[in-house]
Amino acid sequence: MASSVRDVFINCPFDDGYHASFEATVFAVIGCGFRVRCAREMDDASETRIEKLYRIIGESRYGIHDLSRTQPDADNKLPRFNMPLELGMFLGAKRFGDDAQKRKSCIIFDTERFRFQKFVSDLAGMDIKAHEGDPRKMVGQIRDFLVTVSKRITIPTREELLDSYDRFMNGLPAIAGNAGLDPKKLLFPDYERLVQSWVKADHGQNF
Repeated sequence: MASSVRDVFINCPFDDGYHASFEATVFAVIGCGFRVRCAREMDDASETRIEKLYRIIGESRYGIHDLSRTQPDADNKLPRFNMPLELGMFLGAKRFGDDAQKRKSCIIFDTERFRFQKFVSDLAGMDIKAHEGDPRKMVGQIRDFLVTVSKRITIPTREELLDSYDRFMNGLPAIAGNAGLDPKKLLFPDYERLVQSWVKADHGQNF
């Protein structure tokens, strides 16, 4: 399966507590001129979730994986294992896939750099990044990762990207309202389009 050098797979929680970090991750990817891929990109009842993940991971050259959500769910008192599972799928594609899959690269996040060793020790030796739950820190780290692995020269500087992110988030209620959308109930495709329009106007990126 071919993988696109434009596609970045996002593997993270989708709950309300992580919402600001998810929005920051999406902004960072688009702001650097790449295309976001994640399980939220389409709602197709004819495709099972696991098959959709196989396809998206296979099509994505790069990955962003956040393992920070380890606490038990408030309802069932159990932790969520989707993120480690999807990271394993991505690493498996890189290890056992064809030449295109072997060129995959990813960044792995946790709240603290070495905390992961307590719950997924098989990742020992990998360079896990600590975001400390700070969305702005994630924007900068994702930018630096994409610059390093893609070698693109059109990616904004960290300062430029963070300035653009801050202005977009501060203006998001008005930006969404002007598009006829409720800023508190944005679907992922709507948020993605708003970011794309902003970034194109701000940095001249095309999608």
